[in-house]
Amino acid sequence: MFDWLKGLMGVGAGASTSSAERPLREAAGKTIDEEDHGWRRLSGDGRRDLSPMTQHRMREISYYLWRANPLGNRCIELPLAYMLAEGVKLTCDDPEAQGWLTAWWRDPINAMDTQLPKMLRELALYGEQCWPVFVNEISGHCRLGYLDPADIAEVVRDPDNARMVIGIVTARDGKGRYRKYRTVVAGRDEELFTERTCAIRAEFSDGECFYASVNDLQNGNGHGDLLPLSDWIDSYDQYLWSDLERIGDTRSYVWDVTLAGATPEEVDARAKRITPPRPGSVRVHNDRESWAAVSPDLRAADTAQTGRLYRNHVLGGSTIPEHWFGGGGDVNRATGDSMSDPTFKVFAMRQQCAAVLLVQMGTYVVTRRYAAQHGRSLDPEESAWHVRCEFPEMVARDITRYAGALQQVTSAAASGISEGVMSKDLGIRLIAAIAERMGVSVDLDSERDALAAAAEKEADLIAGRPQL
Repeated sequence: MFDWLKGLMGVGAGASTSSAERPLREAAGKTIDEEDHGWRRLSGDGRRDLSPMTQHRMREISYYLWRANPLGNRCIELPLAYMLAEGVKLTCDDPEAQGWLTAWWRDPINAMDTQLPKMLRELALYGEQCWPVFVNEISGHCRLGYLDPADIAEVVRDPDNARMVIGIVTARDGKGRYRKYRTVVAGRDEELFTERTCAIRAEFSDGECFYASVNDLQNGNGHGDLLPLSDWIDSYDQYLWSDLERIGDTRSYVWDVTLAGATPEEVDARAKRITPPRPGSVRVHNDRESWAAVSPDLRAADTAQTGRLYRNHVLGGSTIPEHWFGGGGDVNRATGDSMSDPTFKVFAMRQQCAAVLLVQMGTYVVTRRYAAQHGRSLDPEESAWHVRCEFPEMVARDITRYAGALQQVTSAAASGISEGVMSKDLGIRLIAAIAERMGVSVDLDSERDALAAAAEKEADLIAGRPQL
């Protein structure tokens, strides 16, 4: 009665229960996914590892994605175009200083009109830039050099204040030589740094340089804008190529021939004689043979939505709206304008970083020229020598809504002043607030003085007093 149980356990029927039993082993196996097994992150050195990203590897990836990938290229070029497409100017109230700035800007070596986009492009790609500066000791004229980020061996920080970069050490050349540049700071070393830091900066005797970094912390090196997006941009690129191959597969087909009631031998014999029909040819057969063109059904309807998901993940990471990259979605003009607000905020923040850098360069140019021309240091409190950086509006303002608001606020302010419930000062401030939204800067003190002068003139006319 237990024969079925013995058979299940590997004991032959009729064998004694004392005979050696075969061991019972549980089934085991492992699934191998060839594609997953060989997959490697674009930003990693191993397979799906989390090894630290080196600066060298980051620069290589950023340059490759900017050069070869349309999505990676737009993530860099769009902010650059909004910031610089209309030009940039350095201005100063003093005519002599303005002439120095213009000469520096238009110098054939500096060529800031053409070099500035490249400088900011590489800053966004590599996360850091270093420009050695060379000064004519007689005239004080300055020219900018360029240090390849790959040649930056060490960014030296103030040991007493890690947020301050005090010097740059270059990589050694083929003969073991290297250079040590002292970073430009606004002020005298002995007023800004401790005695220990001043001693360290004194060792950087190969000249001065400007250093800038983005996407960094107060005590870390900069990283390129494409670093957190690199794997996703590469995945999107691979997805598009695989989908392109998939489209080719969906357009392929095979001829399926059915031989009704044929034996295997008859099928083999027919297969040896059959040939695919040429376009426009005629195929004649009896009712035992049927032909049908069969194409694969690869379920490609959802590829557009998946591609949009990948693309929007990258664009969202760079704060670029979908409709800026050819994807309209459900966007109309009203939602499109509101969706662009965060983008312009991010662009404005990068623009502010560029403005600070250019003001620092312009101030250095003016101070060095002043010292060479006048034989003494420039007084930093002289406001006429202060350098300003002027960027154009990144986008044209829609002033139609503000124009209506200005009319209403002006009427309300005039009514409030005439009724005695509002002061003229408050009315001016309300009108100025709307005017500034339209891009018009209002000096409240100047407006008060102008109103007072107009009121005094009117009073003189009424009283018949002579006008000066």
